Amino acid sequence: MRIKRTTPRPLARTATRIALASALAAGAALVGTAAHAETTSGSTAAAASVTARLASAGAAVQAADVAGTAWAVDQDSGTLVVTADSTVSDTALARIKQQAGPAAGAIRIERTPGTLRPYLAGGDAIYAPTWRCSLGFNVHKGSTAYFLTAGHCTQGKPPYYTNSGHTTSIGPTTGTSFPGNDYGIVQYTNGSLPHPSEVNLYNGRTQRITGAGNASVGQAVQRSGSTTGVHGGKVTGLNATVNYGNGQVVRGLIKTTVCAEPGDSGGALFAGSTALGLTSGGSGNCSSGGTTFFQPVGPALKAYGVTIG
Repeated sequence: MRIKRTTPRPLARTATRIALASALAAGAALVGTAAHAETTSGSTAAAASVTARLASAGAAVQAADVAGTAWAVDQDSGTLVVTADSTVSDTALARIKQQAGPAAGAIRIERTPGTLRPYLAGGDAIYAPTWRCSLGFNVHKGSTAYFLTAGHCTQGKPPYYTNSGHTTSIGPTTGTSFPGNDYGIVQYTNGSLPHPSEVNLYNGRTQRITGAGNASVGQAVQRSGSTTGVHGGKVTGLNATVNYGNGQVVRGLIKTTVCAEPGDSGGALFAGSTALGLTSGGSGNCSSGGTTFFQPVGPALKAYGVTIG
């Protein structure tokens, strides 16, 4: 709304001019409203068209079912970025584009070194009978303590131990979700084990975690895992989908430039004192770098009704 200041005039002429001005203003307002409606309608339609095109592209990538691919929408460019590891052939990428049909133009392909895989290996940290993973975050429901880790670490609901000899029990897996999601929960039944709300920084110190939050694109983050310790990087995408192969497709992941290696699975992604996610998988390593995806921690907290801190 604009305020227009006028100079007083003789009453009769002023009344006539006021009536004329009112009529012109009303007409201008109607024209302006119509123009605004057209602009708004056009913008809404264009946005809806882009959204539909990206959805169609995403559905096509899913339908192509190429193992070793991950995909997420890049909001800045309005494209669907498909990340392909070293096992994906040019023929397979062409199949994705063909499957997309008219939406193929919305797809941008990028390569990543190594092989996309869930990070799971034998070694040191938290031990199931046949594999090793990393603890994510200690949580609780009332007075009962648990920890969160990756869902591909809790498949089959194995018991967990603190050592490779399986002589010191932590407790049983009480919940697991993989694929689709990638989170699981283990209960502490060994009362002698401490379970502070902290993340190991692998330098003799720990980072206290006071709550959970949502990651944002461009955010600086850190990851802690039992194979490679602590590494940092940035969030490059949200709501990513990864096809690890053999029907293991996980959705809603955080895409980052943080490196990780087998055995780091389940480890904590955090920013300062805020928990963000659990290490799912990726490609590359911590010598040459790579891409790592994380399960957001919020859905796991909600699914199990547990709290951090």
